[in-house]
Amino acid sequence: MNEVNAAIITIGDELLIGQTIDTNSAFIAQELNKTGIWVKRRIAIGDVREDILNALREQSRDCNLIIITGGLGPTADDITKPTLCEYFGGKLVLHQPTLEHVTYLFEHVFRRPMPLLERNRRQAEVPDVCTVLKNERGTAPGMWFEKDNVFFVSLPGVPHEMKGLMLDSVIPKLKKTFKLPVVLHRNLLTSGIGESLLADHIADFENDLPSHIKLAYLPAYGMVRLRLTSRGSDKNSVENELDNLFIQLKSFVKKWMVTDEDISLPEAVLNLLQSKKKTVSTAESCTGGNIAHLITSIPGSSASYNGSVVSYANDAKENLLGVKRETLLQFGAVSEQTVVEMVNGALKELKTDYAIATSGIMGPDGGTPEKPVGTVWIAVGNNKKIIALQHSFRFDRERNIELTTHNALSMLYRFVKEEEGE
Repeated sequence: MNEVNAAIITIGDELLIGQTIDTNSAFIAQELNKTGIWVKRRIAIGDVREDILNALREQSRDCNLIIITGGLGPTADDITKPTLCEYFGGKLVLHQPTLEHVTYLFEHVFRRPMPLLERNRRQAEVPDVCTVLKNERGTAPGMWFEKDNVFFVSLPGVPHEMKGLMLDSVIPKLKKTFKLPVVLHRNLLTSGIGESLLADHIADFENDLPSHIKLAYLPAYGMVRLRLTSRGSDKNSVENELDNLFIQLKSFVKKWMVTDEDISLPEAVLNLLQSKKKTVSTAESCTGGNIAHLITSIPGSSASYNGSVVSYANDAKENLLGVKRETLLQFGAVSEQTVVEMVNGALKELKTDYAIATSGIMGPDGGTPEKPVGTVWIAVGNNKKIIALQHSFRFDRERNIELTTHNALSMLYRFVKEEEGE
């Protein structure tokens, strides 16, 4: 089985100082992995000529493929192209098809009234030793090089442009260049059990796995995603073996499994609701609309999601959701009684089959000895039944909000499954 190893190099001072978050590497790694290419390293370097040259030399020692993003813009700090010329022994030349494309973008798409600037014309300059990859989404072209049986691809750092080049040009070209192994994954999502306990529970299964099959634990916000990965030369045999092992894994974690698809928790919730032709609404206090945000970020969510009431203040809880003032005075906003009434209010006002409610103290202040920071009540229910649970997270504000959000969605998922007889 041929193994193709890759390194990803991201270029830009803004990455090193944290001004820009590197999402390019994650996307590139995912796409390469789908094709059977193993990413050995991800490296971020600044806009420094010698650092770029050193990175290219070092990574080409044990990698067949180097993918570079960044430093292809029209400003003085974008030094990738001249540095690539130096490394590959070429010179910059004007690439006429790219110039025509850049001119078209500025005149007909961007509709700039002034003539094309010289710095914009320079975006059409490329090393004469590369194969040019047309950037349909922007002005900076991609570039494909080969040196000592190692392939190098330079892509713009703008994520939208990089993704277009990866999907439309780079991946198809890689498939023609390399004889690639088959890499397959199977994913499932668990909730309600920590990573360590889960690992102990499936230790025997993991220990008995063949050496070419790996089990990965991907924990996040009260959930753990398990991923089985297998590599081989024959797709059918790899698929059959992986499917059989995945069935075993699912039987081990059935008690905590949310979904056996590679999807997010909000997607799993929506899929379940849509399959039952049911609707849900949210009544959020401490999460401030975060549950609604995650649900509505998924295309097609309107089929099952009616809306949200973000009732942060007590007056909003009373006036918008019908929470009794006596309840708030006697038990407080962060209480079982309040979230139960919030669920009832959401069911009534938003006319849904199910509803979620959250109320808590996210921090860093606002806590009391009786209800410290991180105290959260979550309720889910329908017109027949409402259940509420208290949580004590005690982390920073951002993490408390995320944990509350994901626990609420997980609680809803299990409640709907139980109510719908699954």
